[in-house]
Amino acid sequence: MESNRYWRQLGICSPDQLGFPITVVGAGAIGSAAVVTLAKMGCEDLTVYDEDDLEEHNAPNQMCMPEYMGFPKVDALAHLVEILTGTSIRPVSAHYRGERLEGVVVSAVDSMTARELVWKSVKMKQGVSLLIDARMGAEMLRLYAVRPTDLDGIGFYEENLYPADEAEELPCSARSIIYCPAVAGALIAAIVKALAVGEPIKREVLFDIPGMTLVAA
Repeated sequence: MESNRYWRQLGICSPDQLGFPITVVGAGAIGSAAVVTLAKMGCEDLTVYDEDDLEEHNAPNQMCMPEYMGFPKVDALAHLVEILTGTSIRPVSAHYRGERLEGVVVSAVDSMTARELVWKSVKMKQGVSLLIDARMGAEMLRLYAVRPTDLDGIGFYEENLYPADEAEELPCSARSIIYCPAVAGALIAAIVKALAVGEPIKREVLFDIPGMTLVAA
């Protein structure tokens, strides 16, 4: 049954290769898109942290259903994933506070302070194979993918982990539009696939969506 469901992707990545744990910190625009895409791809060991409830202004730019407005974001996302894939995620309706992580960790948070906390929790931890940090501003995406036990990767990532007061503050009405987190979710899933099948992983991806320009290094 499973092979029939996924047979169109078996030559690219089999669900059997995706059995490692994945934790997504943040169930907002990027987090919800990543979780839905990963679950669709065959990832079944998914844990998601978020303490917020789903609000009306979240609906246009997040993977959600209107009837779940007012629910915790992680619970609304769990219901959606169940409907779309028949699989279950582990929703944690709480702020991530430094709990032990393993496998792949996706930092889909909305502040540099939160990113720093996630980084402190994974840095030099042998059980964490990869950190993916996705950042979005209006129609621009920037993703980092580093192995938290690799010294070169640590140095590179920490150079780009600037203080919260240096982050650009965008107007509330110009922060997100659905195709940006949708692309981010796809790129995160592609990075997870690369890890699963042993392909090289780019440490930084910058995508200017209006200009249709992608730069990877």
